Amino acid sequence: MERRVYMDHAATTYTKKEVLEEMLPFFTEKYGNPSSVHSFGREARKAVDLARERTAKAFNASTDEIYFTGGGSEADNWAIKGIALANRQRGNHIITTSIEHHAVLHTCQYLEKMGFEVTYLPVDQYGLVDPEDVKRAITDRTILISVMFANNEIGTIQPVKEIGRIAREHGIYFHTDAVQAVGHLPIDVKDMNIDLLSLSAHKFYGPKGVGALYIKKGVKIHPFMHGGAQERNRRAGTENLPGIVGLGKAIELAHENLEESSRKLTAMRDRLISGIMERIDSVRLNGHPVKRLPGNVNLSFEYIEGESLLLSLDMKGIAASSGSACTSGSLDPSHVLLAIGLPHEIAHGSLRLTLGDDNTDEDVDYVLEVLPEIVQRLRNMSPLFAQDKGEKHYV
Repeated sequence: MERRVYMDHAATTYTKKEVLEEMLPFFTEKYGNPSSVHSFGREARKAVDLARERTAKAFNASTDEIYFTGGGSEADNWAIKGIALANRQRGNHIITTSIEHHAVLHTCQYLEKMGFEVTYLPVDQYGLVDPEDVKRAITDRTILISVMFANNEIGTIQPVKEIGRIAREHGIYFHTDAVQAVGHLPIDVKDMNIDLLSLSAHKFYGPKGVGALYIKKGVKIHPFMHGGAQERNRRAGTENLPGIVGLGKAIELAHENLEESSRKLTAMRDRLISGIMERIDSVRLNGHPVKRLPGNVNLSFEYIEGESLLLSLDMKGIAASSGSACTSGSLDPSHVLLAIGLPHEIAHGSLRLTLGDDNTDEDVDYVLEVLPEIVQRLRNMSPLFAQDKGEKHYV
């Protein structure tokens, strides 16, 4: 049987056994509605409360500042629309960056149609936002700054604490999309001056379809869903009880294993990057070489197209991506790679390998063995490669 190696953990992770085991009784035995007053309901409410405590503890928040959602995209939508609508009388200007996840970018574009003004800050060649650019973009109408904690494609970690401090000094709310960071990087919302933070369980070995939004006490925000008193009247709808239980357990495990996991993934990541760059010519590392998510490898290979590379890797049992999972069906090159200055043709030849807790050194060895052959075969089929090498090209 062909070896199978999963290196697409930024797209999603599996649900850990301990997480699933804690969830299972809430499908079949402890199935009460958390809003019901009887013993079944109280049992369910207790489980939700425990998950809230575990989530709050992971980044130094209070339990009453955690609101469960249907995922990271919903949390981003709620943070941005909720702040915009609740603070419209104060101003209509939002600051974000050109490399945000589409859950942020499309929400901002939607608000522009409603009369809000949005500044999309540029980034440098490593994908870093300059805090001075944030400061310069602020006007007397600015009500929200939204900058992601770490980029989902190139892994670059932003100067969140500094941006948060700037926002705090100017009395502006600061939101960070931390979907890729929670469970993988140390986060302290108080120390980092964060007012709102989005997360999603399936990025740290929890179930899909459940996330959370941290909303600092005192933040003025509109409810996102109407129709019930759930989540302290801010997010209507019967709670996804098994999902919330799973999120709570997953975040607890991730928080406990953070240092060890980060050390292991960083070592494998660096070995993978150096191994590929030693074995293959005309390769570029995308993202910051050091300020980078522990498991993120993003490379561009000249003369080849990303989709062919992915399909060839898949035939060898290796799961990877060419960018964000949410846009992998799109033929357009990544907006993130274009924002860091890559030309279209090189952006098209990008590969994202994202490592996880289940990956081994043998997995890294296998990729290092297989990838150079694939790249060489695809380049031999490229007229541009033959032309640049001054060789005759035979089909």
